[in-house]
Amino acid sequence: MKFTTIFFDLDDTLYPPTTGLWKEIKGRIGLYMHERMNIPQDDVQTLREKYFLQYGTTLRGLQAHHQIDTQDFLAFVHDLPLKDYLTPNLILHDIIASLPTRNLIFTNSDFNHADRVLRALGLRDLFETIIDVNTINPYCKPMPESFQIAMKYANESDASKCVMIDDINRTTRAAKSQGLFSILYNEKFNADDADSQLTDWSQLRGILETG
Repeated sequence: MKFTTIFFDLDDTLYPPTTGLWKEIKGRIGLYMHERMNIPQDDVQTLREKYFLQYGTTLRGLQAHHQIDTQDFLAFVHDLPLKDYLTPNLILHDIIASLPTRNLIFTNSDFNHADRVLRALGLRDLFETIIDVNTINPYCKPMPESFQIAMKYANESDASKCVMIDDINRTTRAAKSQGLFSILYNEKFNADDADSQLTDWSQLRGILETG
């Protein structure tokens, strides 16, 4: 296997969208914008989606255009009982544990949320580093600078030895443009989105060995 480092996205990648967790997080983002920032309810959804598309995350848009306490925002939107959404995934644990690569989390959420999610999934021991939204500040995925920072933290200078696995196609496209081997974890796929598609974690090792 030519790859030495894999960057794993977190939300809606290491657990499926069907858990409903990310939907609840988005709901809390809207709640924060309305209750803590006094943004009219009728404007919340439009602004949230606009900032997400324009800046990569709603948070980055709020930072650019509003007075916001970043750490208060992150604590609020992730304040959810994870046990109601996630359970240990022993199959995924064994698949990732079998890989000869260094495995890191690369997420637009914060460290505390990532750490809690990994523990709820029973995967915390597999990842030596969590590269979070604070680590890559003022950038976020899919900005090119975010991948450069991630590689620096991974002590990797050769992008061709790195893999990015993410459920969002603009992130895998950006990773591919930066020279990483990108894998889109999503049912929807076209050749411009990524180097490969993953719909079942049992496919991962085969993809990596032939990539």
